[in-house]
This record gives sequence, C-alpha cells and structure tokens, in this order.
Amino acid sequence: MHAIVPPLSLCGPVVTIRKFGLRPFTPDDLVTLGTLTAPMMEFLGACVRAKANIIVSGGTGSGKTSLLGVISSFVPSGERLITIEDAAELRLAQPHVVSLEARPPNVEGVGEVTVRSLLRNALRMRPDRIIIGEVRGGEALDMLQAMNTGHEGSLSTAHANSPMDLLSRLETMALMSDVDLPVSHVREQIAGALDLVVHMSRLPSGRRMVSRISAVEGLVRGTVAVKDVFRWSRGTAGFEATGHMPSVVRLLEERDERVDPRIFGTLAAIPPNVNEPSSRTSQPETPHWRSRRMGEHSRAGLSSPRWPGNLRRLGTILE
Repeated sequence: MHAIVPPLSLCGPVVTIRKFGLRPFTPDDLVTLGTLTAPMMEFLGACVRAKANIIVSGGTGSGKTSLLGVISSFVPSGERLITIEDAAELRLAQPHVVSLEARPPNVEGVGEVTVRSLLRNALRMRPDRIIIGEVRGGEALDMLQAMNTGHEGSLSTAHANSPMDLLSRLETMALMSDVDLPVSHVREQIAGALDLVVHMSRLPSGRRMVSRISAVEGLVRGTVAVKDVFRWSRGTAGFEATGHMPSVVRLLEERDERVDPRIFGTLAAIPPNVNEPSSRTSQPETPHWRSRRMGEHSRAGLSSPRWPGNLRRLGTILE
C-alpha cells in the first residue's frame, strides 16, 4: 500500500493498493494465458536449473515480478535461496528461503537499510542463489560482481523498454555506485555475468506477455551483444523462434540439461498457439492509416513517405 496526502497531493489523499492473488501463478497458468509458449517455458526452465543468470525486464505493471516468481519455481528444492526486495512481493514454494526486505529511513532520516547493504550481507550467508526483486541503483554493480564470482543462477528484475535498453540502464546504475569504474570495465562485467534477458510487455488490451527472450553473447567491438532467441511477431500475431542458437546452450550441455534443438528453429517449428482477440487479429497486417498514407504518396509520384526518424519510429510502434 502507498499513501500520499496534501500538500504533496494536490487532489486530496490518494491511496494505492496492489493486491496479490491468493494462489501464485504456475508455469502452466502462464502458457494457458498466452504469456509465452510451452517451448519458451521449457527453455527458461532448463536455463534456471542450469544456473544461468537471468534478468526480467519490462515496464511498470508488465508482469516482471510474477514471471520471476514463476521461473524461480524451477529452482531445485534442495538449494538455499536468499531473496532481497525493496518491498516484499515474491512468494516462493521452495522450503529453504531466507527473505530480506529493505527499510526506509524514519521521520528523522536515519535507520535506512538499502538493498545494496542487504546484498552485501547476503553474500556472507552461504546462498546457493540470490534473487533480487528489482535492481534500481548502485546495487547493480554488486549484483554483477556476485554473478561473476561464483553466485551463479541469480535472478532479478529491472525496468527497461527493451533488452538493449536494459543493458544501458545496468551501465548507468553500476556507475551510480561509489566505485569509480570506466564504462568499458562495466560492460565487461555485464557481458560476463548475464546469460539471458527476458523482456515483458503489456499490450493495450491489458494482456501481459513475454515479447522477447534474448541471449547475451559477450562483447563485440566494445559493446555488449544481444541476440533474440524467441520474440513476439506482430505480423503473425504469435510467437516465433529466430533460429539463433544461444551460447547458453553450451552451459545447459555442461550441466546435463537437455532441450530439444528444434525449438530454436523457424516459426513453422513453433506454431502460434495463442493469438490476440479476434477484433485485433482480423485486421490486415498493414494498418489502414498507413495504407491510405502510402496511397496518397503513390498518387503524388513518390515511392514511399519520407518521414523524420521520430515519425518512422511512431509508425513502427503503431503497427
């Protein structure tokens, strides 16, 4: 619950309540709801069991924490988990879970315990895995260092608009720490620590879905390379595999986790088993507004509209 009152709130007292369901989501629930496909869930489950480092990205209310709770269900029950959250939201079914929650300062401005402080203490608590509810500050650097120093299989969430934006945000958050590091060193830490980025999106209809599963493939010319393994295709109104065999597959093989290599094939190998509502899928692939606009340009003797970059990006978003 969050409450704010005048004079900070100009429209009177405002109370925001986030209510969680009585029963946590299961992997089958997300597949049934169309959040992702069964092969995608199979791949994520194998990566979690093989201790791949995964970050779930997305906007506010896109379902990041719910997905994090679901994929954490693939963690073997014999492992010791330590969860660190700014506000406790995760509900894990494993028997050996130590939950830590940050504390804000009191009215005198003292007594604050940050997520970063809890993360540093968690490293001394013999965790098999560390699960951070959300990374939003200097604790990003400590998380990357933990992933690079034997604490494999760590999971977390972060706000971002795309997997590439997430990597940029991690750089910025790592530079917010009290350690003065060059950007090139931070990028090396990110490339060595992360294995997968799972990006969540919330559609205008309210549906939450995994729009991309991207693999971190190391450094290329000083930049962290990210390649999509699965993604949502607007043209087919379904999920598709890009055909890219991620480097994390080698980790799966080393740790005796098997996935069917056919799931990394083309769209034909994974038919879209969930579509948008009929009111959306019945529309043609090319929006009407774009068809009319291109028709006007054709009558004027122009091959295609010459729009500025921002308008082209807006057209892509609308499409």
